Amino acid sequence: MEGITFGRASLVCTLLLWAFQVCYGAITVEVDPKVEVLKGENAILHCKYTAPPPSSPVVEWYIEDQGDRERIAFRSANGEVNSDSGTPLSGRVTIGEDFSLTITSVLPSDELDYYCTVNAGAAGVGEAATMLKVFFAPEKPELTKPSSQAITAGESVSSEIGTCVVMNGHPTPRIIWFKDDQPLPEVKDRKEKTYMIPSVVKEASGLYTIKSSLYMQPTKADKDSVFQCTVEYSMPADQIKQKKSNTITINLNYPSEHSTFSLLNKDAVKEGDAVTMKCETDGNPQPEFDFTKDGVAIDGKDGMLTLKSVKRTDSGLYKCTATDFDNLDADLSGTITLNVNYIDPVMVTPAEPQVVMLGGKVEWQCKTKASSAHTVQWKKGSDVLSQDGTLSIQAVSYDKAGEYMCVGDVPAVPGLTTHASVNLTVKGKPMIEAPVAGVVGKEGDMVSLKCSAYGSPAPQFTWTPSAKESVSVQGNKVVSTVTLPASAEVMKDGVTCKASNEHGDDSKTFMVSVKRDVGNSADRAESQQGGSSGVVIAVVVCVLLLLLLVGLIYFLNKKSKLPCSKKDKKEVASGDVNTDIVVEMKSEKANEEAGLINRGPSTEP
Repeated sequence: MEGITFGRASLVCTLLLWAFQVCYGAITVEVDPKVEVLKGENAILHCKYTAPPPSSPVVEWYIEDQGDRERIAFRSANGEVNSDSGTPLSGRVTIGEDFSLTITSVLPSDELDYYCTVNAGAAGVGEAATMLKVFFAPEKPELTKPSSQAITAGESVSSEIGTCVVMNGHPTPRIIWFKDDQPLPEVKDRKEKTYMIPSVVKEASGLYTIKSSLYMQPTKADKDSVFQCTVEYSMPADQIKQKKSNTITINLNYPSEHSTFSLLNKDAVKEGDAVTMKCETDGNPQPEFDFTKDGVAIDGKDGMLTLKSVKRTDSGLYKCTATDFDNLDADLSGTITLNVNYIDPVMVTPAEPQVVMLGGKVEWQCKTKASSAHTVQWKKGSDVLSQDGTLSIQAVSYDKAGEYMCVGDVPAVPGLTTHASVNLTVKGKPMIEAPVAGVVGKEGDMVSLKCSAYGSPAPQFTWTPSAKESVSVQGNKVVSTVTLPASAEVMKDGVTCKASNEHGDDSKTFMVSVKRDVGNSADRAESQQGGSSGVVIAVVVCVLLLLLLVGLIYFLNKKSKLPCSKKDKKEVASGDVNTDIVVEMKSEKANEEAGLINRGPSTEP
């Protein structure tokens, strides 16, 4: 009987509780479904609730890890706030007045489901879950090649190409492999020719280090391929970012199929040049090379054949032969026909220096030989005098003395040239250049005079009147300079320079004068020119004024405004009106006189 009574009481209580919740409403809790934060920052997890009055609920925050819940903090009905000890978040969580949970210095291990639970006693209990996501950008990928030897193309077993390592990321990043900037499919099946072996390590910090090794069966086409890996990782707000590694190439061995033998000199080869020939194949590594010249073995090194300061005898047929034991059927040989261009030293006849009397003649012949078409020119300085090998000078003058050069040249080969020189000495009596007069400011001033003379042997100078003399040589001529006072005798008769040698003499007189005052003469001329200009301007102004006066008188007369125009006018027939200019003159005398000037025919009444 008692049991029946207790059961009825429990049923009544349950019905009353249900009725209370229906009448006053159940507890509802609202949170953010997901909160995203970077490692090391602070996370705020909001919590709002609604409860039927009167109620002072207790708010508690829980974490759930692998199905197990653990409370980390709570706020009591009287406002007391506490965080639970011994939890992974102890000392780093607080609950605000708005019941939000703040986590400081977020760690990767904090990435859990968080439950906000609101307990209103008899009003009931409500809760909602929010997910905390923690992000951290990984380091730049590091790509390394294996320490093993080179890979051989065409093997049936895949070889390791490289290993890509990415450290300290959260959540777990992803590695993508690239070959020549093109992504490779992610294959983990080791039975395939190309595949990757990935691995993931969770560090003590909670961050992830991932590694991926690429394996391939490369072909010869991969000898220049560039490999790279990229890490792809997530960041808040659904961002997907990437970082690229360094690049690597593989050391790939493959047999030779073709060879090349080339001359590295860009210009035509001439005697004295250094010549380099290179022999190589399209295989790796390069095989051994053998060199011959006209069938005779010569020494080379690492596929290079170098000839220093070649001569014409080095011309011939050069051959390179390579032997690749991985492809003995391939023809790996090549030839070069080397032509060494040359030119012989020029031969000049006569070769010894020539001495010719003034007015005489001289002739030279110049010859040479070369490997191809060549030219022979005679030059004096930069002037070309002959292009046929013969230089003939008739009626030799002093200016013909000096050095002459015969130049042999092969135009088709830049720099292939040779030359020889001869000297010509012209002997004869002195010849003085035209004298230059001396100028002084006034009589008695010092004046310097220069007497320049050709002649061989070198002439001796005599000045009249005599003075202190200095002598210098300028090219083929000798220059004598004297300085003396410009006396009255010097101003009148001048100064005489006489040059003489064993073949004769020559003399010239240098006049000396006072410098004119060019400035004053110019001022006077300018003054006269200015006066003349003033007269011309005055005349022009007068003529203009006169024309203006005549025009004014004519205008007033036509308007009948002159007093004299109203008197003594003659009548003219209407058909004989003369439109020529009429000028009336009025005198100020008592007896007024009037004059009429009419250039047209007059009409009598």
